[in-house]
Amino acid sequence: MHYTGTIWRPPYEASSLLLEVTAGCTHHQCKFCTLYEDLPFRFRMTPMEVIEEDLQEAERTLRLWNRGNIRRVFLTGANPFVLSYDKLAAIGELIRKYLPSVQSVGSFARITDITPKSDEELAALHALGYDGLTIGIETGDDEALRFMNKGYTSLDILRQCRRLDQAKIRYHFFYLVSISGAGRGEVGAKETARLCNQLHPGRIGANMLTIYPDSELYGEIQKGNWQEEGEREKYRELRTLVESLEIPTIFAAMGASNAYQFQGRLPEDKGRLLAFLDNIIENVGEEDLQRYRKSVRHL
Repeated sequence: MHYTGTIWRPPYEASSLLLEVTAGCTHHQCKFCTLYEDLPFRFRMTPMEVIEEDLQEAERTLRLWNRGNIRRVFLTGANPFVLSYDKLAAIGELIRKYLPSVQSVGSFARITDITPKSDEELAALHALGYDGLTIGIETGDDEALRFMNKGYTSLDILRQCRRLDQAKIRYHFFYLVSISGAGRGEVGAKETARLCNQLHPGRIGANMLTIYPDSELYGEIQKGNWQEEGEREKYRELRTLVESLEIPTIFAAMGASNAYQFQGRLPEDKGRLLAFLDNIIENVGEEDLQRYRKSVRHL
């Protein structure tokens, strides 16, 4: 199998076959992000013949292990869904050819990856198995989206995810705690809940913003243009988000950026999750939380 650089996947894709189709990020401008700095290029499409070679290798390996029941493929790269409809369709057909047991194909996606595809193309991709996209919306706070150079607005998120709903392509969100900055976390949480409450994310995963010296955001902090939330303030923000969500979804904070990991189903587990967060806010000191934040060397 061919892989380039560090391979990132969501926790819930642990049992999926990881298939490289792109490497790097087409946007590469978010001020907080350092995930793809180890790549010597911003974006690369894996040649179709290499993708086919990897699928052939996967087929041989599964047959050798007598494991022909793989159900899901996750396409790696920062946002493989940016590929044209024709390329994604060709990849979907190859997956069907070599791994007929596969029922769905997922990937990371940016909101701007959805925009160029017609409604008919999205529906056709769903018919080929594309489902369960993971989208790092980060927030519904337009001020934060602009400052961090995300390249889209909350209205774009609403419009494009409604198109995914129409095409029956399910999706999951990542939320970035503290992206709105000190004093605005709960504002950002409420704006995000207002947005999410109009949509149907299967999961909302929360990650805590961790700032590294090689990020553009670190430079903004040094210039006095932005200030990070305190650690306990981050948990108050997270609590506000959970409290404000009114839709059925899985809410989770399971990544390494979270000092305390938890998950539950809303609305059934809302009381339990709020009590868990209240306990952290009331009983865990800022210094202890800061110590954990400084220990996170890389996400």
